Amino acid sequence: NLMTQIFVNLPTDDLERSKAFYVALGATINPMFSDENAACVVWDENVYFMVLTREYFGTFTDKPVADAKATAQVLVALSRDSREDVDAVVDAGLAAGGSEPRPATDLGFMYNRDIEDPDGNILEFLYMDPAAAAGGPEAFEG
Repeated sequence: NLMTQIFVNLPTDDLERSKAFYVALGATINPMFSDENAACVVWDENVYFMVLTREYFGTFTDKPVADAKATAQVLVALSRDSREDVDAVVDAGLAAGGSEPRPATDLGFMYNRDIEDPDGNILEFLYMDPAAAAGGPEAFEG
């Protein structure tokens, strides 16, 4: 049975600031895979962010490294167990120097809020009703 882990690589202008931000959101840092160029941000046993200094990030691609405050390339969405958990993680991120670029989206069967980290990378935290998650939006009894 194949298990997939995901490692999302994100550039940062300030590694220590980025580490503190993600710890404030409830992640941990794995020091075995962290140094002056990179930090391994652990969400759970399957989901990790590798936060890399902008210079180090640039060694993995021949393309220019985007300024996430000016351009968006990816929106990383992470599920939470309840609407309250969505609010709690976004509120923690706001208190830790993040910003909320748009109002919450409440579709009844799904609730999500976006937060930008201090480098401008956009995270979406979402809760989906279990019936809708299993059977599609029309299965939700709102």
